[in-house]
Amino acid sequence: MYIKQIIIQGFKSYKDQTVIEPFSPKHNVIVGRNGSGKSNFFAAIRFVLSDAYTQMGREERGALLHEGAGAAVMSAFVEIIFDNSDDRFPTGKDQVIIRRTIGMKKDEYSLDRKNATKTDVMNLLESAGFSRSNPYYIVPQGRVTALTNMKDNERLILLKEVAGTQVYETRRADSLKIMTETNGKREKIDELLNYIQERLTELEEEKEELKDYQEKDKERRCLQYTIDHREQLAIAEELDNLEERRQTGAEDTGDSEERFRQGDKELVEIQTEINELKQQVDFLNVDKKQLEAERKENSRAKAKIELDVKNLSDGQSAAQQARNQYESELQSLQASIQQHEEELADITPEYNTRLQQEATAKGELENAEATRQRLYAKQGRNARFRNKRERDDWLRAEINNSYPQLAKVKAVRVQTAEDIAELEKEIVDTENAITQLRQQLEGRGSNDETMRAQIQEAKSERDRFMDERKELWREDAKLDSLLSNASNELRQAEQELSHTMDQNTSRGLAAVRRIKQQHKLDGVYGTLAELFEVSDRYQRAVEVTAGQSLFHYVVDNDDTATKVIEILQREKAGRVTFMPLNRLRPKPADIPSGNDALPMIEKLQFDPKYTSAFQQVFGHTIICPNLQIAGQYARSHGVNGVTMDGDRSDKKGAFTGGSIDSKHSRLEAVRNVSKWRDEYDALKARSAEIKRTLEKKDQEITRAVGNLQKLEQKRVQQEHSYGPLLQELRSKSNDVQNKKDTLDAKHRASAKIEATMKALTDQQAAHEAEIASEFKKALTRDEERQLENLSSTVQDLRARYSDLSSSRSDLESRKTILEIELREDLRPRLDQLRAQEFDDRASTGGTRGTLQESQAELDRINSHIATVESKLAELESSLETTTARIQDLQNQYTSTKSTLDEIAVQIEKSQKRTEKSIRKRRVLSLQASEVSARIRDLGILPHGALEKYSTTKSDTIVKRLHKVNESLKKYGHVNKKAFEQYNNFTTQKESLENRRGELDSSQKSIEELISVLDQRKDEAIERTFKQVSREFAKVFEKLVPAGRGRLVIQRKADRVVGEEGEEFGEEGEGGKETSRVENYTGVGISVSFNSKHDDQQRIQQLSGGQKSLCALALVFAIQQCDPAPFYLFDEIDANLDAQYRTAVAHHLRDISSQANADGEGGAGAQFICTTFRPEMLHVAQKCYGVRYQKKSSNVVVVTREEALEFVEGEKQ
Repeated sequence: MYIKQIIIQGFKSYKDQTVIEPFSPKHNVIVGRNGSGKSNFFAAIRFVLSDAYTQMGREERGALLHEGAGAAVMSAFVEIIFDNSDDRFPTGKDQVIIRRTIGMKKDEYSLDRKNATKTDVMNLLESAGFSRSNPYYIVPQGRVTALTNMKDNERLILLKEVAGTQVYETRRADSLKIMTETNGKREKIDELLNYIQERLTELEEEKEELKDYQEKDKERRCLQYTIDHREQLAIAEELDNLEERRQTGAEDTGDSEERFRQGDKELVEIQTEINELKQQVDFLNVDKKQLEAERKENSRAKAKIELDVKNLSDGQSAAQQARNQYESELQSLQASIQQHEEELADITPEYNTRLQQEATAKGELENAEATRQRLYAKQGRNARFRNKRERDDWLRAEINNSYPQLAKVKAVRVQTAEDIAELEKEIVDTENAITQLRQQLEGRGSNDETMRAQIQEAKSERDRFMDERKELWREDAKLDSLLSNASNELRQAEQELSHTMDQNTSRGLAAVRRIKQQHKLDGVYGTLAELFEVSDRYQRAVEVTAGQSLFHYVVDNDDTATKVIEILQREKAGRVTFMPLNRLRPKPADIPSGNDALPMIEKLQFDPKYTSAFQQVFGHTIICPNLQIAGQYARSHGVNGVTMDGDRSDKKGAFTGGSIDSKHSRLEAVRNVSKWRDEYDALKARSAEIKRTLEKKDQEITRAVGNLQKLEQKRVQQEHSYGPLLQELRSKSNDVQNKKDTLDAKHRASAKIEATMKALTDQQAAHEAEIASEFKKALTRDEERQLENLSSTVQDLRARYSDLSSSRSDLESRKTILEIELREDLRPRLDQLRAQEFDDRASTGGTRGTLQESQAELDRINSHIATVESKLAELESSLETTTARIQDLQNQYTSTKSTLDEIAVQIEKSQKRTEKSIRKRRVLSLQASEVSARIRDLGILPHGALEKYSTTKSDTIVKRLHKVNESLKKYGHVNKKAFEQYNNFTTQKESLENRRGELDSSQKSIEELISVLDQRKDEAIERTFKQVSREFAKVFEKLVPAGRGRLVIQRKADRVVGEEGEEFGEEGEGGKETSRVENYTGVGISVSFNSKHDDQQRIQQLSGGQKSLCALALVFAIQQCDPAPFYLFDEIDANLDAQYRTAVAHHLRDISSQANADGEGGAGAQFICTTFRPEMLHVAQKCYGVRYQKKSSNVVVVTREEALEFVEGEKQ
């Protein structure tokens, strides 16, 4: 084990946290200038490991804290980390961390980062080999000098401390103190024994006179006991008679009270039923008034609707006649239209055929004429030109001139084709729109019927919702009345419950219920009375047992209770006792197992999670048949006994009971409050539900009315839309006819364009063919032949065209007449009739719809009136039945009340008799107590005192007692306690003599212990002296190979004789074993530095360096006797010569590198030294430098060369 690392912060000159690099497990040397903090470094280690800094005051603590510029240091700590790989610390860990923290008001230790006491730390250090009796593993500055200047007697004291004699001295001093106290006690005991012996001599003389007095007093006590015993028997007999009469009267009273309770309960039930029936009557009367008002309103509505139905029926007959006339005209007009359309359908195909033939003939005629004209033109042109070239040029010019004209004609043809296509599409669309309009007009009747059906359905739905809302209003009104009644009953029940407790508790319970709801505390369960059920048979016993505990509030844990209590205190809302289930620890009770002892808790029904609360209140109580049995069990088993009448005997022997008013039962009050609270909550919830349903119903009615209004508006729009439809139909019909006319014109124009384009094309072709032909002045034979044929063909074509045109014109005239009649006359008349039909249908249909609606409304009102009549009949029947029941209950109430009054008078008389008997019993009990007290005062009676005067008359006994009392008067001066005092003194004498013997034995044991302690102390000192002397010689020989050193024991005899003293070593042990340690006066040091055989010198004769070497040798010898795992040396080589510094340095190196003394091959001790000399640096394993910068010390690792350079610099 060795110091692995040290961390310092805020301690003396180490302000900032200084984490020193891990130390070598062997030899470590620290260098630094004076004042840099080397000594403070060693002080920090001593601060943690030694007793140097204990029991410090505030100023001493402050001196350990760093003082300097900047923020003040309020606390400091030093932490030492030990390598525990060898398990020298019995912690089972490879590393042990010890920290000590100090401040102005604190001084704390921690072990492995956990808080620990100083004792724990010191015990751990001692278990690892850090001895308090040998603190020389830490050698601060000045310790070597102090050892050098020690006197022989001081050196003896030092070795005694190393030997651990302080423990023996402490135990010896304690033993001597005990011996002194024992001697003092023995002297006091001897004084008491002398006094007791004198007092016993005096009491021997008083015993004889006392014996005569005792004989007379014995007779007096026997006579007095006989008188008192007879009086006691008489009182007991009278008490038994009173008890028997009380039991009989109690049974009668109990029966009367039971009948009274049953009757009172029956009265409450009757009154409750009467109130409920009266409330029901009120509800029935309210319903009756509402139904009668509803019936009256329905009757008025029925009369009005019947009048409307009659008027509508009369108006519908006239409308039917007009309808018949309209249908006749419509059939005639439709037949005429059909005839015209059929004729037009027959003419139109033939007309189209002839029109096509005419166009074909016309085209052929125009082609023939154009060909003939071209031939004529060619014939005339040939004469104008001289040659072919002129002709061709002119033809080409004509061809070129015809191209723009042909292009223009083609553009007109394309535009005309587009116009024709557009007109055809528009005509188709318009005809489709006309068809849809006619379908709409024709389907108007069915749409009206559908719309009327939807409106009627919407009205029915609205009426149904409104009827449902009326029922909900009626039920809501009933619930409001019931809620008001329940609220009043709950308030009255809470007032009755509050009368059974104090005002603060009542306010507190109400506040707790409110707090529970506001803060949603599920852990607040309720009062004890609210959490269980019990049979009426045991109710009184349970109530007497629990008392005010019935109103204790059960909660889940103390946190909930604390939260509620804080709110109660903050609001000043009363007082409540809480029962946290997690804190209740009921003690088990010794419940008897007899049939006459029923555990009360078994008669209660409650949730198992509340068991601890009920065990706390009822777990130690049993139910017994009578008070005597309850008292016996209370005394024998330590439980509380209670009867079903409420009489109670507790385990301390107290009896309570008497008459209890059953009308003011706490449990009944709690049950009544719970019942009305539950009913109020249920009614309130139902009322809230009804109100929510009403809100939804209002929304449904609003929605239904909105739908009805939309349908009405849609019907009005539909009725007003047929006029515009007819107007649109006429407009579209005219439009389609105009477009057809335009289309015909476009077709004719298209035919002309086609003919023109064909003529131009043919002319271009003829010009090109002529260019390709030879130039001749006249036509060719073929052309002349063609010209002749064309002339005859043209005449034939003209005749044919004339015939076709004439026949087409006749057909076209007839077709035009038919179309005009249809368009201008027949169809407008048909549309007019249909418009009239729609208007008539609208009026008659509206009348019919109104009539149907009115009839449906009349049927609904009749049905509703029948329902109301039925309900009124049921209400009348219910009212009669309820009124009769109320009368019967009132009669029953009067009869029961009269019976209860009689029972109450009987109970009152019985209670007066019971109270009188109780008063007499109390007087007799008091007399019995006085007699018993007199008998107890007589003390222990002589044998036969009970039978001695059993047959003697009381008068004789009284006279004899008087004589005995007179004779006892002459013994007034007698010491009546002589025998008792004599016995007491005798007992005290024996006790004191035994105690004196124990003290003598104790003194002997203490003397033996002191002797053993002296012997063990001497053995320890001698053993230590021998070991230190031997190790001193070895160490000195190693440090000074040419010399020799030894320790010399000084004795008192040596001073007288003047001898030098005796060396403790191997050679000097023989013949000196009988010497006593108390004869030692000092320890001297005798050394020789030059020879092992020359005369040795005392330490006083040596130089300063030699003295320091001897002191170091003594320190090393002490350390070898009680080795530690590491050593701290602060400038121990300061006063040594160079050769001895080298020897000390090599000695330290050898110790740090050698194996353990037990030979197991373990590592040697660790050394941490400070020095200003180079010798130790040459043998060090690791070097450190202490620097002081910015008023704060710091420790860093330096190389050996840096350390030597620093030391050399300090020398200069």
